[in-house]
Amino acid sequence: MEYQYKATKKDMGGEIVSGKMEAKDKFELSATLRAKNLTLINAIGKGENKFKEYLKKLSEFGSVSMTEKINFGRNLASMLEAGLALSRAVSVMERQNKNKKFKRILREIGESIKIGDSLNKALADHPKTFSPLFISMIRAGEESGNLTESLKIVSSQMDKTHTLKKRIRGAMIYPGVIVFAMTVIGIFMLVFIVPTLTGTFRELDVELPKSTQFIITLSDLLKNNPIIILLLLAGLGFLVSLGFKTERGRRIMDFVFLHMPLISPLVKQTNSARTARTLSSLLASGVPYLKAIQITKDVMQNSYYKKILSKAEKNIQLGLPVSKIFSENEKYYPIFVGEMIAVGEETGELSEMLMRVSTFYETEVEEKTKNLSTIVAPFLMIIVGAAVGFFAISMISPMYSLVENI
Repeated sequence: MEYQYKATKKDMGGEIVSGKMEAKDKFELSATLRAKNLTLINAIGKGENKFKEYLKKLSEFGSVSMTEKINFGRNLASMLEAGLALSRAVSVMERQNKNKKFKRILREIGESIKIGDSLNKALADHPKTFSPLFISMIRAGEESGNLTESLKIVSSQMDKTHTLKKRIRGAMIYPGVIVFAMTVIGIFMLVFIVPTLTGTFRELDVELPKSTQFIITLSDLLKNNPIIILLLLAGLGFLVSLGFKTERGRRIMDFVFLHMPLISPLVKQTNSARTARTLSSLLASGVPYLKAIQITKDVMQNSYYKKILSKAEKNIQLGLPVSKIFSENEKYYPIFVGEMIAVGEETGELSEMLMRVSTFYETEVEEKTKNLSTIVAPFLMIIVGAAVGFFAISMISPMYSLVENI
């Protein structure tokens, strides 16, 4: 079939070119263009139904979960260990995969490998699916001739990180449910209960305290302007989310989490564990120290930790020990981290020392997340009690005034 295609030139800064070419299918077309140093963007066959093409794209819309990527690394390592060729192993995984998007990605990776590309290069063509950490560790494994071991290490690293995230999210479910329930009950009372009492107060012409007037005003706003209130809240939420996407907004949010009671130690230990495990995994796979620090910096989400790793990167370039940077930032990294890195640098066993650090802090985080609900519960009860007490006093005090007047 003749295809009308669009592609980018790799050696021309991503310049887009278009043209026509005959090929058996789009995979053959993509492989032919790649051999000419072009990356296919899209292609439409002559006489092909565009509507079907759009339907096909919609059917492949979705995401690749972390669990699927972890299984990909583990299963690929197992098949390579069993003696399967890389292209055949990828093909097997593509055929057994149920996720349409991941299935297409694996098919494209397989095609790239068949025309002679390395696995890390094939993965790099899908940066939204495979992280720099994953790609770098695969590259190190291919260069050292130990791809199977690199796949096992990166899968284990991703699994540990994913498990840590799930534990933290799980620990926050209980406080989240309590806050949500409080909000719903509060809105219900303001919309349905308060107006009844308000009518009574107005009939009796009772002088109302400031707190009662505040609740009545809030109730009137919610009851009389529900759509406007919802739109204002939605607009405020949208503006806040936009603000957090800016560099300054993210820094403010990071600062809040780093100084919030109860949450602060958990954030510091989680980031310490992530730094140590990522750096350890990269060094164990043979990634150079400087590159390992750069990738670890990209993996970190907190801007304060990114800044510290940027300083560590400069220290390596100047030939200075990295442990000094961690020791100077005890506000973010506990003393134990800097000391263990210093020992690792002195003994030449940095990867092993970092792995011990990550294991220690992952265990600490696991214990703290188990007890987080128990620790948070009394504080939530105090907040709930204060809210209920404020409401009760505000609505009952006018009645006492009425009784006293009688």
